[in-house]
Amino acid sequence: MGSGLRQSLRRGVKRAAITGGLEASGLLARAGVMRAARGRGVIFTLHHVRPKIARAFDPNGHLEVTPDFLDAAIRQLQAQNYRFLPLDKVPAALADPTHPPFAVFTLDDGYRNNRDHALPVFARYQVPFTVFVAGGYIDRSHSMWWETAAALIDKSDAALGEKYAAFARIGETILRPGEAGHVAELDRQAAVAGIDARAIADDLTMNAEELKSFAAHPLVTLGAHTISHRSLGLLDDIEAEREMIASAERVETITGQRPFTIAYPYGDAQAATPRDFALAARLGFSVGVTTRPGTLTAGQLPTALPRVSLNGFYQKRRYVRALASGIPFRLMG
Repeated sequence: MGSGLRQSLRRGVKRAAITGGLEASGLLARAGVMRAARGRGVIFTLHHVRPKIARAFDPNGHLEVTPDFLDAAIRQLQAQNYRFLPLDKVPAALADPTHPPFAVFTLDDGYRNNRDHALPVFARYQVPFTVFVAGGYIDRSHSMWWETAAALIDKSDAALGEKYAAFARIGETILRPGEAGHVAELDRQAAVAGIDARAIADDLTMNAEELKSFAAHPLVTLGAHTISHRSLGLLDDIEAEREMIASAERVETITGQRPFTIAYPYGDAQAATPRDFALAARLGFSVGVTTRPGTLTAGQLPTALPRVSLNGFYQKRRYVRALASGIPFRLMG
């Protein structure tokens, strides 16, 4: 069996398992089972919000949802009497045992479609949200390796399964110590193939002028997301601190206000460590968010909060109910 076929089979099995878990969790939630898993609230993670364009090779498809699905997600939460809060209000809400269940929306990386497609949906329902921006994308000094890799691989004549296998291999290489060097090498290979990696970031993300106008909207808050979007957990203390400070300063130059929230790039256990949580608190961030899945409970460390991804592969309103219930994460252990 070729690596491409094995990769395709693994993707299929994984998606089937997740779908089954969401369906089961939704039924349990509707039946009132495991109510404690709901916790006090939930923080959702999004990236792209845009109309779907069908692509045969779409390794980043999980990072995008449609405006219609975002609309449906908000309506589902409204139907369950969730209150919508800005991210910086979460610590106070968790400290108040009488506060009703709440939901928070966050979007990573500062994509232009957040302004063009997400903002109109949030404005329709007056839902506040936070967008985490990386200084390297704002200033076009850094590339987005997952977008570069997708563009580079898509130019090849390899079979579809082999393309996905190649993308997985690149990801495994990038997310190791020396990430900056690995990304630079990928950018070099892309340039040989006629692809300008930084132009991709320029095409997809808002620049400083756009962000300033965007952040002036009363529902919008900008948060820090480092400068280079590297895994903080793989950096030494000095470099990790530099990334956080410079990111906050870059946002402050745009909005006039220093951000009190930060999202750790990648956000998993390797990329966001207890050292990073302590460092964020010491640098004045009141809230830090990871990508570790789960709902919110009293007593959680404010700079190490979990988030729940609204994944492009599972865009059904009933799955929002299932995710907000917290049951899938209890079932996962």
